[in-house]
Amino acid sequence: MSFFQNATKIFIKADPWDLLVIKILIEELDPLELSKKENLTLSLILQAFHSGFEKGYLIREESKIVRKEPPFQRAFFPDDTFRVAEVFTLQWHLTNRCDLHCKHCYDRSSVSELSLEDNFRILEDFFRFCSDMKVHGQISFSGGNPFMYPHFFELYRSASEMGFSLAILGNPVSETLLERLCNIETPVYYQVSLEGLEKTNDEIRGKGHFQRTIKFLKILKDFEVPSGVMMTVHEKNLDELIPLAKYLEGRVEVFSFNRLSLFGEGKKLSPSEREKFFKVLEEYLELSFELPYLSLKDNFFNFFLYKKGLPFCGGCTGFGCGAAFNFLTLLPNGEVHACRKFPSPLGNILNKSLSEIYHSKEAELYRLGPEACNNCILYGVCRGCLAVISSFGLDLTKDKDPYCPGKLISP
Repeated sequence: MSFFQNATKIFIKADPWDLLVIKILIEELDPLELSKKENLTLSLILQAFHSGFEKGYLIREESKIVRKEPPFQRAFFPDDTFRVAEVFTLQWHLTNRCDLHCKHCYDRSSVSELSLEDNFRILEDFFRFCSDMKVHGQISFSGGNPFMYPHFFELYRSASEMGFSLAILGNPVSETLLERLCNIETPVYYQVSLEGLEKTNDEIRGKGHFQRTIKFLKILKDFEVPSGVMMTVHEKNLDELIPLAKYLEGRVEVFSFNRLSLFGEGKKLSPSEREKFFKVLEEYLELSFELPYLSLKDNFFNFFLYKKGLPFCGGCTGFGCGAAFNFLTLLPNGEVHACRKFPSPLGNILNKSLSEIYHSKEAELYRLGPEACNNCILYGVCRGCLAVISSFGLDLTKDKDPYCPGKLISP
């Protein structure tokens, strides 16, 4: 069997899966509907397409998740990895139910949860969205505690069978639950949270939480699950960012931190003092050159990297602020938000498709970020944190992040 790719004739030995791929393309069949009709696991069909790309008889279409609005057309990008997203992440909060009561929780409200049937339909909607936008889909299941959603494992299995990459943003669980999860599919990572060393962390997350989490990191390692630890920094724990980062050496694959946004129960805490924050930020950056598991998640790292003449980092989501760009948040009641850290509603997935929500004018405003950032050299890889801007009572379409170290203008 021969095909043409860039005017070069190639020959392959076709197997039944190759023939199925060709049939799907020639007859313009819907892989999702075909999987239902023929009782095939969708992920197997997708693997067949992936094999076609590797064998060379298929050419992968370019992603449509591109920074293309006018300000981005004028912006500086080191290369296309900062402009074009190949992966789209849905941070899916299945439930607000949680076994913790953290002092900075974004949302402890009691909201209705969607049925398993509704969530199955959402999976299909997300699959079609990713297919249309030519990206790979990742689902980060979160909560509350996602394991407390009554149908979590059924949904996780279905998401696995549809070929999505899966991650967990949650709390420590028993070995039994973790084994059950991994028997379906090992997550690409499992992220837990710590808010400082033991005393400070337990004041925020509850007595005994620190030691439970450290023990759980060992369990994750035993199960060969990549682990991540997230810290939310504020006035009371900023001094423990560096000590915690060092303490986790050998215990975790990735350590990162966010700045506090003053929403939900986070209103009861105080943000870090600006100058002190940047002093710690620079110290963390220097430490990251020695400890590669330290993630540079805050967009303002790029300010200091630029000053040092070093390559940029991806910041919050790999593209500076990724709100409504390569990332959306889905809440338990179907509300879709640009970012989980602050109220940023875009619509309800029960009433609109994910594609309609993504391409809305409201979503575009979040993608653009503040007008105050427009002429900065770092516009394409930064734009600060919209959650912090909003939590300070500022206009996120106009005002820059109050922590901004200063606009950089081309000479």
